[in-house]
Amino acid sequence: MKRRRPRLLAIESAFPGANVMLRLLEPPGSCREKLREQVYSGSYDKPFVVDTGTRRFLHFDFAAVQSAMEMSNPGRLTLAYTRKMMAFLLFNRAPERILLLGLGGGSLAKFCCANLPAASVTAVESNRDVIALRGEFGIPADDHRFRVVHADGAAYVSALTRCKDVILADACDRSGLAAEIDSIEFYRKARGRLTPCGVFAINLCGDRVSIATHLSKLRDAFEGELLALRVQSDSNLIVFGFRGRRPDRHWEQIESGAPELRRRFRLDFPRYASRIVRDSKLLSSQSLSAKSSRASGAPTSRRASAIASIDPESVR
Repeated sequence: MKRRRPRLLAIESAFPGANVMLRLLEPPGSCREKLREQVYSGSYDKPFVVDTGTRRFLHFDFAAVQSAMEMSNPGRLTLAYTRKMMAFLLFNRAPERILLLGLGGGSLAKFCCANLPAASVTAVESNRDVIALRGEFGIPADDHRFRVVHADGAAYVSALTRCKDVILADACDRSGLAAEIDSIEFYRKARGRLTPCGVFAINLCGDRVSIATHLSKLRDAFEGELLALRVQSDSNLIVFGFRGRRPDRHWEQIESGAPELRRRFRLDFPRYASRIVRDSKLLSSQSLSAKSSRASGAPTSRRASAIASIDPESVR
C-alpha cells in the first residue's frame, strides 16, 4: 500500500530576502507567527524542513544540520561526515546486509540502495516524525531490498537473529548521540551482531569530553579493534569497529583497492585511506585531548555543525 505523504505547513523565513522556507508537520490554520517564534528560539519540539531553493535540510533546531539534500542531485552525499562513513567499503567491499541506526533525511540509505544493488538495507528510526518526512527527501518506498522500521535502535540490535555485514550508527537527537545507543552494552551487542568480517561505523559528535567518553566505551566493547576518520569541517569523528582483528595489518591491500572504489562510487577513498592511518592515532585519549583542545572554540556538533559542514569534498 502506498504511504500518504503528509502535507506540511510552509512558513517564510524570519530574515527578509533570505529566500528560505520552513516546512513543518503542522495542520493548516496553525498560527505561523507562534510556530516561527518556536522554531527560531529552539523550543519547537518536532523535526522540520528548511528549503533554500537549491538545497533541503532536516533540522531539530538551528544549532545543527541533521541531513542535507541537493535538489538537483538528491542522491549525492552532501554532508562531509556521510561520505566518510562510507569508508567502511575499504574494509568490506561487497556487503549483503546493511543496518542503519538512524534514518534522518535518508542520505546514507539512498546512497547504499542506489550504489550497492546486491545489498539489503534496513533503516531503524525511533522518531515517528522523522519517518513522516521521508517523502520530502526522496527516500524510496519499502520493497524487497529496503525498509524503514520504527523502533528503538538498541532494542532492534539486541533482538537480531541474523548478523549484519555492516552496521552504521548515525542516531542523533537534540542533545547529540542518542542515549539508546550510547552504552558499552549496546556496543558489545552490535559487535556480536556482525558477521566475521563485519564493520560497525559510528558518527561521534560533540565536544572533546563527550567524544572521549564515547571512545572509552567503544574501546571496551571492541577490545581496541578500532580505526578512526576525522571530519575536517566540524568536530565529528567517524569510528570503525570490527568483529575480528582490525584490518590495518593488510593496509597495502586496502590502499591498493581504494582507486577502484573511487571510480565506482565517486568518493575520495584514497584520501580516506591515508587519513585513517593518521586519524586512528586519535584513539588514544591523550592524542584526542591534544587534537580537540585546538578546536575547543568550535561549536558543538550533533550531525554536522550548521550549514558550514556542507563542502564540495566529493570527487565529481
